[in-house]
Amino acid sequence: MNFGKRRLLTAGITAASVGAVLGAALLIGGPQQEGDDGRTGRQEAVAERGRTVMPFDLEETTHHFTPSETGGVQDVVADQADDAKQVDLIRTHLQKEAKAFGRGDFGDPVQIHGDSMPGLAELEGGYERIEVRYRERPDGATLTYTTEEHALVDALHDWFEAQLSDHGDHAEAGH
Repeated sequence: MNFGKRRLLTAGITAASVGAVLGAALLIGGPQQEGDDGRTGRQEAVAERGRTVMPFDLEETTHHFTPSETGGVQDVVADQADDAKQVDLIRTHLQKEAKAFGRGDFGDPVQIHGDSMPGLAELEGGYERIEVRYRERPDGATLTYTTEEHALVDALHDWFEAQLSDHGDHAEAGH
């Protein structure tokens, strides 16, 4: 909220009361404290919601997000390359996501990360100008996002960064 001092004083709100409200907001919804496992409260919540959307085991897989000049690459891999069960679950899920994203349906990321996730609104609005390609790899699968629009490239990069932050130790930058 970017209120000017004069506007606040006109409304009968003092700087002290604004400070108290902001302090309370930080305690309630501000930076998260790390738990014993090094994850923040948000990362724990994302992991819990992720378990209801992603069929593979987050503790046995890793997401890799690699930005590119034309979009980016998302790899999801089994931590043990010979884990056929996790590889099959990854492939099934990413095939489904590629089809959904190609229709502008970003409902699964919304369910996991929330609808205010950085880049998401732009991706939903510009989905027709983003190519999403699915490809299998020996240890999982890859989604490649490509667009010629700089604003959508930026949105993809923002979306990748948000996922890296939210997934914590279940995700890595680059590959």
